[in-house]
Amino acid sequence: MALEVGMKWKETQEVTQNNTAETLGSGGLSVYATPAMILLMEKASFLLAEQALEEGLTTVGTSINIKHLSASPVGSQIVCETELVEIDRKRLVFHVEVFDNAGKIGEGVHERFIVEGEKFLAKAKTKLEQ
Repeated sequence: MALEVGMKWKETQEVTQNNTAETLGSGGLSVYATPAMILLMEKASFLLAEQALEEGLTTVGTSINIKHLSASPVGSQIVCETELVEIDRKRLVFHVEVFDNAGKIGEGVHERFIVEGEKFLAKAKTKLEQ
């Protein structure tokens, strides 16, 4: 399978105390945290790309521009839908939307870059030598 514009992926999760703004430190209330929503957006996009990449290749997140539109209480079911909307050589662009039981709670654009996993890690580790 090759990466193609139009590919879609869904990931779900439940809002628990572990992924609230209060617990993650991004706010003081027990509602679904924006950092948790961003993580779900990245995870869904990563998994979409990963299924179609050759062995040894992976993707890394390089940009995210999102809006968190509505609060979701503990117990809500969260669904993230991502769609690959652009391929520019090794740059992948995803449109992401997130929903809870009552409707859309987030949306945005996420970009990932295709890299060779081992080469990328080796380069990152050189920072420890400086």
